[in-house]
Amino acid sequence: MIEFRYDTQLLIEGHDLDEDAINDYFLENFKGDCLLAVGDAELIKIHYHTNEPWKVLEYCSTLGEIYDIVIEDMDRQSRGLKG
Repeated sequence: MIEFRYDTQLLIEGHDLDEDAINDYFLENFKGDCLLAVGDAELIKIHYHTNEPWKVLEYCSTLGEIYDIVIEDMDRQSRGLKG
C-alpha cells in the first residue's frame, strides 16, 4: 500500500516567490513526501506526494497563478490501472 497516494505537480507563476519559504510551508503544514519546490522569483515547480492534493492547490493558488496541474493516483497506477 502506498502511504501518500496522489502525485501532485503544478507550476506557480507570480512575483517575489520564495522557494525556501514554500518548501518550509509544505513541511510544516502538509503530510506527504518527495517534495520538490524549485524555481525562481517568478516561476516555481511543485512536485509532492500527498493524500490531500486539494490543500496543495488551495495554498499554491494564494501565491500566484497555478497551471499545468497534474494529479495522478499512484495506488491505481501500481495496480496497472490509469492513474
